[in-house]
Amino acid sequence: MSITAKELAKILNLSEAAVSMALNDKPGVSTETRKRVLETAHNYAYDFTKIKKPSKSSGIIYLLIYRKHGAVISNNSFFDVLIESINENCSANGYRLYSHHVYEYAAESVTNQLNHIIKSECDGVILLGTEMYKEDFFPFVYLTLPIVVVDTYFNSVKMDCVNINNVQGAQQATHFLIQRRQKMPGYLHSSYSIHNFEERADGYYQALRMAGFAASKAIVHQLPPYMDGAHAEMLAILDNNEPIADSYFADNDLIAAGAMKAFKERGYRIPEDIAIVGFDNVPMCTYLEPNLTTVNVPVKYMGKMAVERLISVINSKQYMPIKIEVNTNLIKRRSV
Repeated sequence: MSITAKELAKILNLSEAAVSMALNDKPGVSTETRKRVLETAHNYAYDFTKIKKPSKSSGIIYLLIYRKHGAVISNNSFFDVLIESINENCSANGYRLYSHHVYEYAAESVTNQLNHIIKSECDGVILLGTEMYKEDFFPFVYLTLPIVVVDTYFNSVKMDCVNINNVQGAQQATHFLIQRRQKMPGYLHSSYSIHNFEERADGYYQALRMAGFAASKAIVHQLPPYMDGAHAEMLAILDNNEPIADSYFADNDLIAAGAMKAFKERGYRIPEDIAIVGFDNVPMCTYLEPNLTTVNVPVKYMGKMAVERLISVINSKQYMPIKIEVNTNLIKRRSV
């Protein structure tokens, strides 16, 4: 059972009025007191959904894009399509969308960045959390606004989310390679730690075990999750004469494209010598030679679901966080 504001006041030796002002982001308490109240409330599992939202709608939704390193979000058309979908669906529902980047390693703390960003009224927040770890959500629990997280999920984070069924997609792709090649496929795994990619790793290894392969014997190459980096690292692996698999599942299409370029430069034929399956189905897949077989993510639908869920929470008097998990499907092209 969560702690009450009255109990918080007793623990902190503060008046109930001071605790209420701190929790509801009202003037009348010092910055230090407000911080102490919010940290204690979080530590004692205070239910922040009890805080009353402003009755007057501003007609504004904020899209906060969390940047831990930018390796995944930068120069990736997947996110361009997702953000465009969020913007279109906000507009269709009568809301204006304001986008802001939140930088983890900026000189200013994330908490202070949030204070500056949300200085005017807004009705709710869509948080693009692709690069976030569960501990990165700590400053966001203080926001007394409806929040929907997109493109990541952690059991311990009690917020609404719209996420990809990464395990299902990776498992399907790996199973397809096993069926077609009748050998254990390798894995082009991101060298950057991203929760989505860890879930895709789970799906890959599950498919290996289901097919009777010893997962410990899998050939795995750690590559950056962007095309130029994957290309350079794959070239180094090939030039070092490291073991090469007959086929590969890649964590995303950019890794797959970079690896394909490296293989071709070293004389390998695709798919005759090496087959590859990517993940995301970004537009570039149809321009590669050969066209890339990949796991299709209904990214526009994800944007639509995020906006619709946020608006539902904004307009609801009762609230319980839910997880919306979007399934994927395999797009078969000529790289397998």
